[in-house]
Formats: sequence, C-alpha cells, structure tokens
Amino acid sequence: MTARSYEVRTYGCQMNVHDSERLSGLLEDAGYVRAPKGESADVVVFNTCAVRENADNKLYGNLGHLAPAKAERPGMQIAVGGCLAQKDRDTIVRKAPWVDVVFGTHNVGSLPVLLERARIEQEAQVEILESLDVFPSTLPTRRESAYAAWVAISVGCNNTCTFCIVPALRGKEKDRRPGDVLAEIETLVGEGVIEVTLLGQNVNAYGSDMGDREAFSKLLRSCGRVEGLERVRFTSPHPRDFTDDVIAAMAETPNVMHQLHMPLQSGSDTMLRAMRRSYRQDRYLGIIERVRAAMPDAAISTDIIVGFPGETDEDFEQTLHTVREARFAAAFTFQYSKRPGTPAATMDGQVPKEVVTERYQRLLALQEEISWAENRTRVGRTLEVLVAEGEGRKDHDTARLSGRAPDNRLVHFERPAEGVRPGDVVSVEITYAAPHHLLAEKPTLAIRRTRAGDAWERRNAAPAAKPGVLLGMPRIGAPATPAASTGVECCD
Repeated sequence: MTARSYEVRTYGCQMNVHDSERLSGLLEDAGYVRAPKGESADVVVFNTCAVRENADNKLYGNLGHLAPAKAERPGMQIAVGGCLAQKDRDTIVRKAPWVDVVFGTHNVGSLPVLLERARIEQEAQVEILESLDVFPSTLPTRRESAYAAWVAISVGCNNTCTFCIVPALRGKEKDRRPGDVLAEIETLVGEGVIEVTLLGQNVNAYGSDMGDREAFSKLLRSCGRVEGLERVRFTSPHPRDFTDDVIAAMAETPNVMHQLHMPLQSGSDTMLRAMRRSYRQDRYLGIIERVRAAMPDAAISTDIIVGFPGETDEDFEQTLHTVREARFAAAFTFQYSKRPGTPAATMDGQVPKEVVTERYQRLLALQEEISWAENRTRVGRTLEVLVAEGEGRKDHDTARLSGRAPDNRLVHFERPAEGVRPGDVVSVEITYAAPHHLLAEKPTLAIRRTRAGDAWERRNAAPAAKPGVLLGMPRIGAPATPAASTGVECCD
C-alpha cells in the first residue's frame, strides 16, 4: 500500500516554524511521507498566523485554490492549525466546508488522530484546547537542517501589549525544565548540530514559571558547558526582562554569540505607554549601552512599528532619534495595521495610511544608511562563517556560497576549490559591505570540516535521509533518535 503524502505550509513567527517541524514529525511517525516539491499532496496542513496583516484573507484564498483539487481527488484532506485556527475555531469550517480538520496551538500532537477520525467519520473534526496539552518539544520532529536547530524553552506570553493577540492564542507562559532543555540540546549535538537558537515568545522571561529570575542567564551558561556546541543564539527577548546577569552570561560564555534581536516597537515614551510596553526610551538605550560596553562587537537588531494609533510627528521623531542612538545592525519595520481582537484595533487616533507610508519610508532610509555604515566597519576583517544550506548565489556566472558570521550577518563568499558542505566553517576576509550582506571576494583563508558537515553529508547521501523521513527529538526518557533544525524570527 502506497503511503499517503503530506505538505505543511507555514506562516508567521519562529514558533510556527518550530511547530511545523513537529507537525511533519508527527505525520511521518504516523506513516505519511513528504510530498516531492511541486507535486500535489494527499494531506495539506496550513499552520497559520493571526498576527500578520490580512492573515485570514490569505488563508481563505489559499483554501479556495485547493477546493477544486480536493473535489477531483477523493481522499485528499486539508487541515488548518496555528494561531488563526485557535482564534476563528468553527468559522473556518463554516467559510471553507471542505476543510477536514481544525486544531489549535495547544494540541499540535492531535493532528494524526484527527485526520484519521475525519477520514472514518466523513465529517470535519474541530478540536481547540484552551491550555497546553503536551509541550511541543516532546513530540516527534522532522527538522529542516542537519547542523542548526531550534530549541523551544517556553511557550506563551504573560505580556499584554495592545497590538498583539499572541497571549490570547498561545496562553500564559509555560517554561520547560532546564534539564529537559539541556537534554534536547545534548541529543542534537550528538547528531551533529553545532548551532542552537533558544526560542520563546518572550525568551528572557524564562524562569518566571519556576520563580527564578536568573534562570535564563543560568541556562545560557549551562549551554556553554555542552561539549561540541559552537554557537548559541536566542530570540526574542523583551527589554523589560533584559537584566545585567544576561549581559554577563552573553559576554562570558564563549559559545553564546554576540548578537541580540531586541524589539523596540517605538522610541516614543507616549507610544510605548499606549502599546503597554513596560519600558521607556531611556531604559532601552541603557540596555544597548551596557551590552556594547560588555561586547563592543555585538550586532543588535530590532522590530519597529510605524503609525501606531495616536502617533504624532513628535512621537515618530523620537523613534528616529532612538534608531540613530542605537545604531542597529538591522531592523524589521512594520506599518501598523489593525489586528481584530487587540485593544489597539479600537483605539482613537488611527493614523492615515499615507502618513504611515511616508514615515515608514523615512525610517527605512535611515536604517539602510546605518546598516550600511555598520557593515562597512567589517571590511578588512577575517570572519568565521558557518556555511548555509543551498548553493548560495551567482553573480555574473561566478558561483558564491553563503553563510552566517558569529554576529549573524549574512556573508557571501567565493566558492573554494576544495569542497565545503553546509555546516562546515570557513574563514574569509570581508572585502565589500552592502546594507544587508557582506562580501568576501578573495580566496577562502581556511576551511574547517565539522561534525555538522559530516551530519549534512550523511543525511543527503543515505536513502533514509530523503524527504519524508523522520528526524526527531524523542519524548523525554525515550531512546535518542537523530535530530536537527534551523532558526528564524519570533513574536515578542
């Protein structure tokens, strides 16, 4: 009997990407195989986001495109999970009655059972739990990378930012025990992973569930004692919880990278108060100053919202001032748009679209100028670059590979005559800087073949490593199985 194929389509933050690895692992553990790229799948899973603009329109548009295919293929199933499913519940089945399964953020592990139940009963299955059933990191996983991994240390958020609906959908913060986190990291390293990104909606609030305000800095230091783990990152911290013990742990733990993504959202104290962000401009810049005093080479990035309700020209000028003072390596900038279910959606003083757009363009231009200037300070330096997956980029028929420097800057470099693999580390001299990447046009200075490169090579050479084969973190206490992953950006 031919195994049924699946496809998972992911929208939103890093937590959703991490959940999708779990969804893939659960399906493969249940006997499904990943559909080859470009081919239709027997089961299509949408892991949705309720934070991104027009998230519901995009979902229903995609569901509409699949309706004719489902009508022509008896047995095809469609499942919708994630934050939008948690929020809209029965609405999805009402608007798209061809959907077979709707599940929430708290019951990711139910997907295979719900699919089977929908197939047998021939009716839609809707299961939305109000609180976490099983911590996602105890579920099987199909990780996308052999050399870098997400490691969730908490889920949920205790903040009440007026622009954000995540706490209502993900629930209150729930922390994993440090021993469970470290056990997962050690399993990953044993399989060749050399970089992990600690992940949480508010990652540096870790420990509030356990009554230990220094739990996060202790966890960073414990990561430094894991033999074979070369790079540790985390995302996203909240300025309210960013304490000096975390700065010290970053500075004093060799494998914790001098890279920090810390959302600002606005430089105006008035706007921060309206956003219900529990810090002000001076506190934020004070953290930046202390980070740079401890780690002068730190690359700091941020998130900024332009045009929040009530934002005046003076408020926006305060944001520009903060950006000039902080000199971010990069900024993820967003034009405010209403999110149903958030307090900000009904606030007075909604800023006209044309004003928001004009301010947004001014902010982009300023940050571009700063990013370029900051990147130019790297020209002439020799950097160790962790080679990334894929063939890199090609300019004028000259092949180049890509990777990340310790501070997470993107580096393109000339393909060396001696082969390198994703997960290997190369030393290169930076010869040119653009606003969003660095370029090394001279020959590679050194190549270090790593266990991570070996793991990538095994995974891509062995029949068991073809798409659709489970690579996962076992439930705590079960025998170890291969595990690996990659990392991206989170809600805060």
